[in-house]
Order: sequence, then C-alpha cells, then structure tokens
Amino acid sequence: MGDDAAYTYLLECADGTLYAGWTTDPQKRLQVHNQGNGAKYTRTRLPVKLAGLWRFDTRTEAMRFEIKLKSLSRAQKLKLLTNGEEPDPHRIGL
Repeated sequence: MGDDAAYTYLLECADGTLYAGWTTDPQKRLQVHNQGNGAKYTRTRLPVKLAGLWRFDTRTEAMRFEIKLKSLSRAQKLKLLTNGEEPDPHRIGL
C-alpha cells in the first residue's frame, strides 16, 4: 500500500443528523456504517449517506480535523459543506 492518505467524512443520517468520522477507506467505511456495524450513533439512524469527504496526507491530520469537525455546530458543518473549500486541518475559520 503506497497510499497513506486518510479521510475525514461527514455522514447524513436518515433522521437528518450529521455524523463525523475518519477512515483510510471511505467506501468500505460507508458500507460498514450502513450494515449497522459502524458507530453506535449511526446504528439507529440508518441508512446514512456521504455528505462530505476531505483527504489528508496522514491519519493524524484526518483525526485532528475530525475532532474539529465534531466541535462545530450543525450550521457551521453545513456551511463548510456548501463552501466546497479544502479545510486547513490546523485551523477552521468559521
């Protein structure tokens, strides 16, 4: 495996809520969530669909961005999705 990329993702759950996580394989992770084996939060809110995906060079960067993403309000998360900008994993200017 030459690609060390990691991804932070934002899911939209069936009830309209948003869930953030990180992975090295976004397609597989989405599948796992929809099989009910992802996160406890998403298990009761199926199906989920991918709302946003950001690529990082390292797992550490993806994990840091996940933490920042989880600290945002719903309105801030939606704004980030509609901006379509690449996030700075060290600073979110919202």
